[in-house]
Amino acid sequence: MTSIDLDVVRAERDRIRDTHLKPAGQRPASSARGLHHTALISSDVERTVRFYQDLLEFPLTELIENRDYPGSSHFFFDIGNGNLLAFFDFPGLDVGPYAEVLGGLHHIAISIDPERWQRLVRKLDEAGVEHAVHSDVSVYFRDPDGARVELIADPLGEMYGNTVL
Repeated sequence: MTSIDLDVVRAERDRIRDTHLKPAGQRPASSARGLHHTALISSDVERTVRFYQDLLEFPLTELIENRDYPGSSHFFFDIGNGNLLAFFDFPGLDVGPYAEVLGGLHHIAISIDPERWQRLVRKLDEAGVEHAVHSDVSVYFRDPDGARVELIADPLGEMYGNTVL
């Protein structure tokens, strides 16, 4: 890792914020209706279903053929508020192991009610899933294919006591 000048980094962040961030009442409405789905890659459909539906309690809502790759499945989990987490598998295609790269996925953060969050952290413990709890509201772990997932007990639009939406 190269050395960075944190004062320079912070000054650039402040400049970008001052240039582009408008106060809530001055922001235009988004052109988007919401996140339809985020799609990840699965190496094993049934293992992924067991992890997300049975362990994390996100109901499987559909399992169909991927229109873009014959023999591939496209399947969806309900993550609340009309949002879906989707997966593809690509049988016969060596996609390699999960990797965090520029332009790639760092993690997905899913808001969970605080009481359910505590239960899911216990379930991760019981299932032997390695995880790390931060600030008593976030738990980070990797799914069976290595994608990093965060379950956060903060409400949608808030993060660590800050309004972000």
